[in-house]
Amino acid sequence: MNRQPSERHIIWSNLSLDVDDWREAYKEFLEANEIDADPNDENGLYEYMVETNDEYLTDERLNLDVRLSQPIIVIGDLGLWNGRRSGYKMIDSGNIKDCLFSDTDYTEWYVDKYGDLRADAVHHDGTNHYLYRAFKDGVSDTQKENLQYKIYCGKATRADITRVTKRLGDEIAKVYGFPIPKQRTAAELSR
Repeated sequence: MNRQPSERHIIWSNLSLDVDDWREAYKEFLEANEIDADPNDENGLYEYMVETNDEYLTDERLNLDVRLSQPIIVIGDLGLWNGRRSGYKMIDSGNIKDCLFSDTDYTEWYVDKYGDLRADAVHHDGTNHYLYRAFKDGVSDTQKENLQYKIYCGKATRADITRVTKRLGDEIAKVYGFPIPKQRTAAELSR
């Protein structure tokens, strides 16, 4: 599941933070705020990097305050201490900003080359991979429950997922203005 950076539009990440990338900004921050601190202090630099990056996540939640007409389902490929498992979680608000929460150590949210919002979340047992999709308008409760059951059993296919859900990348691309491939229609998929 190795994806190249050119295949994704990163929304927010704390996966690969490098203090060297933050040194100049930290010095400018100290000078601008007239803070008498050593700009070469690694602990201060690290704290600045983490706190500032976390503030960026708050900004992204504000940017993605986009309420959809249906709930969002998070489909997880979970790395657990006893192996990989499938799972799901519902975001009943249907708001894209509510996708940007994690209880893992490191997380990266991005839109992949197919227009899907995804996340890679690292924790002490392994890495979880999440796919965020909104239910399509007109999908019945039975159809939703059937998809949830298939995910729970580890038997959901891409076709099962796309039949009753839609990607979130279109709405996200509108906010950030990046290009996204056109979604194929049902007729194009059947060829």
